[in-house]
Amino acid sequence: MTDINADAPLAVSSTHSPMKFGEFVVVIASIMALNPMAMDIMLPALPHLGAAFKIADANRLQTVLSVFLLGFGVAQFAIGPLSDRFGRRPILLGGMAVYCVASLLAVIAPSFELLLLARLLQGLGTAATRVIAVTIVRDCYAGRRMAGVVSLAMMVFIAVPVIAPSFGQAVMLLTEWRGIFVVLMLYGVLALIWSAVRMPETLAVADRRSIAIRDVLLAYRQTITNRQTLGYALAAGGLQGSLFAFVFTSQQVFTEIYHLGHYFPLAFAAIALGVAIAGFTNARFVNRLGMRVISHGALLGYVAVGGTMLLAASNGMLPLPLFMALSALMMFSFGLMFANFTALAMEPQGHIAGTASSLYGTLTTLLGIGIGYVIGQHYDGTLLPFATGLFLCTLAALAVILVVEKGRLFKSHKMVS
Repeated sequence: MTDINADAPLAVSSTHSPMKFGEFVVVIASIMALNPMAMDIMLPALPHLGAAFKIADANRLQTVLSVFLLGFGVAQFAIGPLSDRFGRRPILLGGMAVYCVASLLAVIAPSFELLLLARLLQGLGTAATRVIAVTIVRDCYAGRRMAGVVSLAMMVFIAVPVIAPSFGQAVMLLTEWRGIFVVLMLYGVLALIWSAVRMPETLAVADRRSIAIRDVLLAYRQTITNRQTLGYALAAGGLQGSLFAFVFTSQQVFTEIYHLGHYFPLAFAAIALGVAIAGFTNARFVNRLGMRVISHGALLGYVAVGGTMLLAASNGMLPLPLFMALSALMMFSFGLMFANFTALAMEPQGHIAGTASSLYGTLTTLLGIGIGYVIGQHYDGTLLPFATGLFLCTLAALAVILVVEKGRLFKSHKMVS
């Protein structure tokens, strides 16, 4: 049984010395950014990939994104237990090395199938950065302080996916699509060197756990049988599904429906700024208001956005300005939920932070990929499939949170696993 008030303003002594707090946040953000960078910088290159490999079906090109997320989701399942046994540093650095090698493989890929293999390996590598980053934060902080650190990190790393499509478009103007993977490889190498030189080990030898199958399964059982952890993971996965669907179809939506052409990365960046603003807002107010007040309010806002978009799309009344405004509000709401859902899910799992973080990441990512892929493959030249999927995802997430919180939103209370 777990008896914990996860919204209490707890804090633990940081163990990231010799780094100061500011550098710690930036390093965490930089390694977390490897994943969204590898996702969003590809968006302008998708038509060029289709031409290079003679792929006429634009929906098939979405696999360049979905296979990356598949590797990312599956690998997280093992990263946590390994980091709980061998420490954070070796797993983090090993994953980043795999990412760099995979980026090189993508540069020289002679076929679409080999490119997909490289993307799968990139996803495997970034799984380590995602799991270990959250785990390191949990090693050093707890409660609202943890949510604040995650929000500050999100403010830094969210700048990468905001500018990534525009940066990718600039790269495409100077070179071919392979140049994008050169950029990803160079960024990965720099992040690897910085982490190797400055990031300390945050898991004491005395706190390391066995990776015997029985012990790992016990840790997984402790994670998935905790009402708070599992509930927030399922809700986050559903919401990520709607976000992934937006990313998968964004290039087609902006170029085919709204005819923005090469300007679509600017529209994408303007929408994605909503997440950055949310990160700043959450970091500023989470200590005062608490994780539940902010994230539950954002969830209700997400439901309202989904319902409005579905109503407008059903009546054929979704011009570009309205779509941009609703999408920005969607991103803003998601940003307010992102750090807080993660912190609420992880709060009861301090004793098995690595394993819990990996299972949380696997559940949310694979659920998100499955939902996002299904919605994306139903793209038919209109916004109705996306709007329908978005609204259903939000309703499902709200239902799950209501069950977890026993019908009581906004207020913290004792949770029992």
